[in-house]
Amino acid sequence: MQHTSKEWVRVWHDPVLGGLELHHATYITHTFSRHMHDYYVLGLIEAGIQTFSYRGARQITPAGGVFVINPGEAHTGEALIASGYTYRTLYPDLSLLKRAASELAGREERFPFFSPAVIVDPELSRRLKELHHALATAQSPLERESRFLETSAYLIAHYAELRPPEQRLGQERQAVKQVRHYLDDHYVQGVTLSELAHLVGLSPFYLLRVFEQEVGIPPHAYLESVRIRRAQRLLACGIPIVQVAYDLGFSTQSHFTHRFKRLLGVTPGQYVSSAQETARQRRRF
Repeated sequence: MQHTSKEWVRVWHDPVLGGLELHHATYITHTFSRHMHDYYVLGLIEAGIQTFSYRGARQITPAGGVFVINPGEAHTGEALIASGYTYRTLYPDLSLLKRAASELAGREERFPFFSPAVIVDPELSRRLKELHHALATAQSPLERESRFLETSAYLIAHYAELRPPEQRLGQERQAVKQVRHYLDDHYVQGVTLSELAHLVGLSPFYLLRVFEQEVGIPPHAYLESVRIRRAQRLLACGIPIVQVAYDLGFSTQSHFTHRFKRLLGVTPGQYVSSAQETARQRRRF
C-alpha cells in the first residue's frame, strides 16, 4: 500500500485471470496526465466525484457511477471536488473481454467496444464491487472466475457498441448433476469454472448459467455450502476452528468465520459452544 497524506492505493494481480490487475485507491490532489493503455479500464467510484478528459469531452463520474475506457484511447483523471474520490478499478486485457463476449454469444466474437464513457447503473455497480472484493480478498478460484465472467457479460450485453445475443440455454441436467457430484467430492481443491466446464464439455459461462438455472445458485455458492456443511460436522467432532478453516481451503480463519456466519447466522465459535452445550445436556439424561 502507498500513502500520500490522505491518499492511498492498493494493488493486486489475480493469477486465476491471467494476472488481471486491480486497484483500490483514494485520490485527492493527484492528477493523471494524458495517457493511454493497451487494455480496458473499468472503474467504480465508491465516494466523491471523479472527472477525466476523454474523446474530446470532459467526463464526470459521480459516486456509484462506473467509467469505462477502451484500449488505445487517451484520457486523464482527477478529482472534481476538494475531498477527492475513492475508486475500485479493474484493468482486463483484450483477450479477457473478447472471451467474455464469445462465451456470451456461444460463438467467436470480436473485441467489445464501449461507447458510453460513464455509466450509472446500480446493477452494474453492484456486480463490479462484488467482483473487485472477491478478487482483492482472494475468494475461491471458482468464485473469482465466475464473477468475472458474469460481470463482463452483463457489461457487454448492456453497453457494448455491438451486443451479441445471449446464447439460449438448453436442458443440461446430467451435466449439472455431474458437476454437483464433482464439487461434493473435491470441495477442498481450488477448482476453476474452466475445469468444471471441461469436465462436462460445455463453455464456462454456459455452464455457469445452466447450473444456476437448475440448482438455484451458481457453482461457487454451491461449493461454499458444501464446505460449510462439512465444517459443521468437523466442528461438532471437536476439530479446532483454525484447523477446520485450513483443511477446507479457506484463505484465512477470518474469511472462514465471515462465510460461516453469512450462511448460518452464527460464528464458528458460537456454533462450537452450542454443540458443546447440547452434548452436556444429553449427558445429563
